Amino acid sequence: MNALGRHILAEIYGCDSNILDNLELIEDIMVQSAIVTGAEIREVAFHKFNPQGVSGVVVISESHITIHTWPELGYAAVDVFTCGDDVNPWDACNYIAKMLRAQNMTATEVKRGVFEKPVKVVNY
Repeated sequence: MNALGRHILAEIYGCDSNILDNLELIEDIMVQSAIVTGAEIREVAFHKFNPQGVSGVVVISESHITIHTWPELGYAAVDVFTCGDDVNPWDACNYIAKMLRAQNMTATEVKRGVFEKPVKVVNY
């Protein structure tokens, strides 16, 4: 089954709450996750919430890597979506879990853009 992309939806538990609440560390981990996979970074945007938590996105040429953290629960929701065959989204996901000092992770891979029949492209 050919797909345009692979989308990993990760539930990451038992993380270091100090890391999860640190804007600079989270941004660095996410940017490095793109770099270690060989992705091409286009844009980076992160936000620190009050009283706690960080959300952010690393937009890559291949798609995106996102995170939303709940330090009070030791939990992070991570999406890694890549198109093409050059970047393995699992490499980024596993790197992030390791850097968050996660105790466990459950993740699902969704194939994106799966066409069972040829699709006619319409130009508007």
